Amino acid sequence: MKQGQANLSLIFGWVAVLLLFAGAVVWLGPERLVAPWRAIDPFALLVALALMLASYLIRALRLTRYFQAGLAEQFWSAFRLSSWHNLMNNLLPMRTGEVAFPVLMQRYYGLSPLETVPVLLWFRLLDLQVVLLIGLAAGGQLLGINAWLLGLLIAVLLVIPVVSYGLRGWLRGRLVGREGRLVTKFVLMLESLPDRPSRFLGTLFWTWANWLVKLAALGWVLASLAPLTFAQGVLGAIGGDLTTVLPIHAPGGFGTYEAGVAVFLGPMVGEPRMVLAAAVNLHLFVLGTALLAAGASLLIRRPMARSC
Repeated sequence: MKQGQANLSLIFGWVAVLLLFAGAVVWLGPERLVAPWRAIDPFALLVALALMLASYLIRALRLTRYFQAGLAEQFWSAFRLSSWHNLMNNLLPMRTGEVAFPVLMQRYYGLSPLETVPVLLWFRLLDLQVVLLIGLAAGGQLLGINAWLLGLLIAVLLVIPVVSYGLRGWLRGRLVGREGRLVTKFVLMLESLPDRPSRFLGTLFWTWANWLVKLAALGWVLASLAPLTFAQGVLGAIGGDLTTVLPIHAPGGFGTYEAGVAVFLGPMVGEPRMVLAAAVNLHLFVLGTALLAAGASLLIRRPMARSC
């Protein structure tokens, strides 16, 4: 019964967002959406596609470098896993696509959710930190944020991962040796998090590399599809991608992604139709590349899960 209600809610959600998307297309006019694609430089589009592919490869590297023991010589299967995880995140609402990560990690490599869910949360903390830092650096002044407040926000964001890393070690030290089923599980979860500076810094490096490449691609596309500067394009892309990192994601991201782009571009661009058209086109580019990567990854052989 509950499963049937969940399926019905998902169907209604998809119907609602597709109707919303159709309404936006009608309001904008199909020509306003198609015209930028006709005018875009094919070379610029190819460069953006290559950068998006690079970001998918970097994501797979982040995964294999973190789980070096369990994912040794498994780069391409990790690419398949991360591509499908990304696609599920794009298509399913309210971050429910995140469930794909522990499920696929157990299916592919025999790693339990106690080992993988904390790492996913760690990755997402770093993703959010990096996106916000790049957004503040690229558009803090464009958004009219006071210089003193901007510096304070950047400083706080910079120390959050360091504090989290230190807190992990402190908690583990307090709990190791204590008895109890829940304590044992919690210690196992803590042990899956970065346990040495090289692992901590390595995750930071690959996270920064991924987002710098991805946002460069999306900023380039957005600036090519609308009369925007590259910095404005990056800022708009950050607005859209923040809705995919935070738990406010509609099915397929339809509506929420465009709203994120509009919130960041609205104060700088006075034409609502232009902003919405650019946001819709950028969203279609993101979904298209996610579908292409996931589809291409099906050519990669799935590994046989190893027992833990």
